[in-house]
Amino acid sequence: MSAVPTEIKLHQKSRVMEIAFDDGKTFRLPYEYLRVHSPSAEVRGHGPGQEVLQTGKKSVEIRSMEPVGSYAVQPQFSDGHATGIYSWDYLYELGQNQDKLWKEYLAKLQAAGASRE
Repeated sequence: MSAVPTEIKLHQKSRVMEIAFDDGKTFRLPYEYLRVHSPSAEVRGHGPGQEVLQTGKKSVEIRSMEPVGSYAVQPQFSDGHATGIYSWDYLYELGQNQDKLWKEYLAKLQAAGASRE
């Protein structure tokens, strides 16, 4: 059984999405983290090995967020990105694996000689 959010707050000043789930877990997901892990084809590609490393997203903001049915949200980012549909399961997964995924992202940036700026 999948967890369902009971509350989602966008903190514009700190650029963090706070999401509470019905199993009692709460995650604070920075906008940059959400943006670089967008589930869109633009970021993930259309198959394994086609991922596109996202750079320069440190100051990205979420301008708005629309519900998608009763299973997801679709944020509109300040860099124009608006095609990622974040299901509840995916947001939960991002929260559960935040430390690991963030470290992997930073390592990929470093290996590419790229920057968060």
